Amino acid sequence: MAQLSGIESKIFATGEFPLESGQSLPALQLAYETYGELAPGRDNAILVVHGYTSSHHAAGRYAPGKSARGVRPDAVGWYDALIGPGKAVDTDRYFVISVNALGSAHGSTGPNSTDPRTEKPYGPTFPDITMRDMVAAEKQLVDSLGIESLVAVVGPSMGGFQSFQWAASYPGFMKGIAAAVTAPRSPTGLGQLEPLQRRLSADPNWNDGWYYDNGGIGATLQKMRFETLMNYGMNEILAQAIPDPADREAAIRADAEAWAQVYDGHSLMVLRRAIGTFDITDDYAALKSTKVLYVQSPSDTVFDIAQSPGYVADMRAAGVDITYVELPTDKGHMASHADAALWAPILGAFLTRLE
Repeated sequence: MAQLSGIESKIFATGEFPLESGQSLPALQLAYETYGELAPGRDNAILVVHGYTSSHHAAGRYAPGKSARGVRPDAVGWYDALIGPGKAVDTDRYFVISVNALGSAHGSTGPNSTDPRTEKPYGPTFPDITMRDMVAAEKQLVDSLGIESLVAVVGPSMGGFQSFQWAASYPGFMKGIAAAVTAPRSPTGLGQLEPLQRRLSADPNWNDGWYYDNGGIGATLQKMRFETLMNYGMNEILAQAIPDPADREAAIRADAEAWAQVYDGHSLMVLRRAIGTFDITDDYAALKSTKVLYVQSPSDTVFDIAQSPGYVADMRAAGVDITYVELPTDKGHMASHADAALWAPILGAFLTRLE
């Protein structure tokens, strides 16, 4: 199947943005990309939302000079196996918007953005946000494109949280959601901040959180990223392409080093706080107007798959039209893109059903 090319990272910008906490941001920016063409009736749009530390570069390859902040210019999008001409999310049929979450570090307003009131990075002064805030910001982007309804919202991990939150916050605005390697609420302990804060602040360059002019905290971020990639299943993902364990470890460490050069420690904490408060299990009634595709990985170490049947049963009892799939994969938390072929036909059929 053909791969998308000539992709551009774009910026949506607007004025003051109120937060659920009662605070507000003086200005809002969201980085995003689009694939395919918007139909004359503006009724073929799909929103793609990303995981915890990922970016909005979900498909294809960039046009020269058009890459997102902190994303390699030659990088292929993380859901490229699912998005493109003839693929499950068929860009010959759908207009796809992939957005960088509020609080992230890849071009959207977040701790490493400049606070217009001080002309310095927000850093440790960036306010707490919630999953509802993220989705409300994304709704402003979608509205700005003149789109009055979505075919679907699709995303893995924290993107699955956002997908569920979209259905709860804006019932009926989308026909369906496809949430993978995720849950309708945050697992116990996933939002813990103290261990994360302790590791970050132990970096010699921490400087009470003002590390931007102090050499950064790249060494600490690199170690954390390596551990995360190993825990998420990257070793298994690379096993076929890189048979030698030492070579695999070197490749993963190189990936972690590149990521650590551009990501922001405060974004880790801001998003972790938002993740820790996510729970729509009391809002299932709002999901009755939205069909749900829920895809899980038995080898995932982040989400306990044993809880998933209970979530599904509760949603069905609330009248939610939900399709539940467990993937036969050893790719752990990264299964939805590393083993995309296992569920691409299911996703494609689900989207067709929504039409």
